[in-house]
Amino acid sequence: MNRDFRIVFVCVAIGTTLAATALAGNAGSLHKVEPLWVDSAPGVKGDEDGDKPTLTIYLPPEEKMTGAAVVICPGGGYGHLAMDHEGHQIAQWLNSLGVAGFILKYRHRNSGAGYGHPAPLQDAQRAISMVRSRAKEWNINPNRIGILGFSAGGHLASTAGTHFQKRYSDVKDVIDRNSCRPDFMILVYPVISLTEWFTHRGSRRNLLGDNSDKNLVESLSNEKQVTPETPPTFLVHTDEDKGVPAENSIYFYLALRKAKIPAEMHIYQKGQHGFGLGKKHGAVSSWSLRCADWMRGMGLLDKDHKRR
Repeated sequence: MNRDFRIVFVCVAIGTTLAATALAGNAGSLHKVEPLWVDSAPGVKGDEDGDKPTLTIYLPPEEKMTGAAVVICPGGGYGHLAMDHEGHQIAQWLNSLGVAGFILKYRHRNSGAGYGHPAPLQDAQRAISMVRSRAKEWNINPNRIGILGFSAGGHLASTAGTHFQKRYSDVKDVIDRNSCRPDFMILVYPVISLTEWFTHRGSRRNLLGDNSDKNLVESLSNEKQVTPETPPTFLVHTDEDKGVPAENSIYFYLALRKAKIPAEMHIYQKGQHGFGLGKKHGAVSSWSLRCADWMRGMGLLDKDHKRR
């Protein structure tokens, strides 16, 4: 073999290997990221990346599509976002079920110029409306759009599911004319209450500050905001969770029962807060199977041929 050819061949091979490794190590880079607002988000304070909420789009293979979609809200105490194990890994799991996943990078206390309420909720409402407005483009049933949240992201998701009657930003375009009500909710070790002893004080502080109005705190304690219009909900928690105690899910579940909302809750004995899919955490790793069963029972995983 010619020496120059061997050198070129080796360089190309090394370059290809490095490129493949880089892509494998950054799954999110393979998926389109779109801004929620074309110009700027409501109440924007700066022009950094953290001032610009986005959706990362994960679409399942066409032959597996069910027409269902989920907006994913990673946790992080309203101070950061756990984008990998509560974002990209979750979107990949949803895709395996034939469900489209949309990871929401929402504004929070330490993003960009720093944001509290109502910025995260503005972003979540816009995300749901955006997915619904582009349902035909993404082969989604506009009546099968849910929201999933972990920890503080669970608070955001449950807020979107209990406060959809009011839009927290001005209607700016055709996207905002689409409903921001999620059709179902999946809440995993969620922060729910901001008033009870079991609240996560760090999330409350990052969202509302230290001296927040009592009426505002009450209104964002979502166990107190459940109505007959609240979407069906699947809840997951563990008895070992000390950071966000299981009472958050329990109180919300009881409120759903009182309002006669279809709901299912799983409380596992073992599992520390923040386990994501829980693949290395024993029995709690089965929550994704139970959730898939619940979605199947709700008809969300049926092959759907009645999309808009």
